[in-house]
Amino acid sequence: MDHIDINGIKKVLPHRPPFLLIDRIIEVTPGVSCTAIKNVTYNEEFFRGHYPEYPVMPGVLIVEALAQTGGYSILSMEENKDKTPFFGGINNVKFRKQVVPGDTLRLEVTIDKLKSSYGKGKGKAYVGDALVCEAELIFMLG
Repeated sequence: MDHIDINGIKKVLPHRPPFLLIDRIIEVTPGVSCTAIKNVTYNEEFFRGHYPEYPVMPGVLIVEALAQTGGYSILSMEENKDKTPFFGGINNVKFRKQVVPGDTLRLEVTIDKLKSSYGKGKGKAYVGDALVCEAELIFMLG
């Protein structure tokens, strides 16, 4: 499969800047799994306040990037094409390493349960081979 660039991502996800937090899809199996890339640059707006002298990507945005990765897998299914994904819950989140400008996040999400308007998945974010974040994601489709 060819990589899916930002234009392809925008055809599936409803998110837009400044809140579209994935840059490329590496691999997707609709409704099953997705791997995406987020290139972290100092030009990100959130670094102005988090923190100007010690820029660190907010953990909640790493979790959101994982959710968008899972959302891409789910919204790639024909029956979910025009739905909107919402968080239903986030469980067992662990942050293991800081993410800073210059890092490339590899976001991997597997969908464990999927019904017509509800689902659960597991996400892991890596910088290189280092696990930086993991979480259980619960979502609703609107």
